Amino acid sequence: MKKKADTVRYTAAELTAMLNRGESRTNWAKVDAMSEAELEASIAADPDDVHETLNWTQAVKGIPERKQAIKLRIDNDIVGWFRATGKGYQTRINNVLRAYVDSREKLNP
Repeated sequence: MKKKADTVRYTAAELTAMLNRGESRTNWAKVDAMSEAELEASIAADPDDVHETLNWTQAVKGIPERKQAIKLRIDNDIVGWFRATGKGYQTRINNVLRAYVDSREKLNP
């Protein structure tokens, strides 16, 4: 895997030295001054923190079935559309096929 050009790696010793020199970008005085209520309000206001109850109805216990590698001929525009949706497009194709099979099994039990 190719390293990203903007990724910088530091050893633990280098990080400790940076902290000792005061090079942390975290305002620790502000963090230490926060009350518990202010901290809870900050967490609640974070749009990336999900506060929803998890829905476990679709959870599957155990190891998923193995996938089988096959050669499949699919129209260029179909493959292009799925690839344009980003990483994991093959899984999405599998999900579409799974939904089709499930719908047919419900019609013809």
